[in-house]
Amino acid sequence: MTNLDTVRSSAASLIQLERGKIPPQALDLEEVVLGAMLIDKKGVDEIIDILHPEVFYREAHQHIYQAIFTLFESSEPIDLLTVSAELKKSGKLDAVGGNHYLIGLTQKVASSAHIEFHARIILQKYIQRSLIKISNEIIQEAYDESTDVFDLLDAAESKLYDVTQGNIKRSAETAQNLVIQAKKKIEEIANKEGLSGVPSGFDQLDKLTSGWQPSDLVIVAARPGMGKTALTLSMARNIAVNGQIGVAFFSLEMSSVQLITRLISAETGLS
Repeated sequence: MTNLDTVRSSAASLIQLERGKIPPQALDLEEVVLGAMLIDKKGVDEIIDILHPEVFYREAHQHIYQAIFTLFESSEPIDLLTVSAELKKSGKLDAVGGNHYLIGLTQKVASSAHIEFHARIILQKYIQRSLIKISNEIIQEAYDESTDVFDLLDAAESKLYDVTQGNIKRSAETAQNLVIQAKKKIEEIANKEGLSGVPSGFDQLDKLTSGWQPSDLVIVAARPGMGKTALTLSMARNIAVNGQIGVAFFSLEMSSVQLITRLISAETGLS
């Protein structure tokens, strides 16, 4: 390898390193989304529940989106003039680049087509930045010998949970799509022999429920000592042994050893 090749290789590595330090962002899509919201009210309705001001990488874009959001909450019309007035009212118009910048945003897009797809990419970039920030904080605290490792685990879990709760939202579905999904589900049940769900092992119960269905939340309620744990443990055993389906059993009252002892007792008939 010549000296020139070495220099080029070093330069390429340096450029790659510098690029690696740039936080994930999509400024072009931020401009497109904001421009679409300024020219088409439909675009606002589609993404107002997906984005919040902090997801935008550029501070000016955060101010513009906040102005749009404020107008939306007040049921005010949203267009170039009203957003400009709202920014002027909050003292942020000059900070975002003035009316000239707002006009430039509207010229970058012709309609609000695909705005939801673009918005989700912006959200994805924000989540990436949040994860990078959290990871750096965890790394720094992990190097601190005075940090309790279990407190650090709790803090890390809490921060990741906050990111999930604040940004991962289910999108709305139309009645038409839901009807299609329901029809498909009904057809699958009609063409399937036996139970459509996971059998509990209790025949009379399975006749009523057709087995436990995906996404169901089933609550077994009774006074203390009435056999709730015994019932659910029996169901778990039936599903795992008879149905050959993996089961996870969580208990806040009994230890793992106590639970497995109950299973052994039920299987052997020994008390």
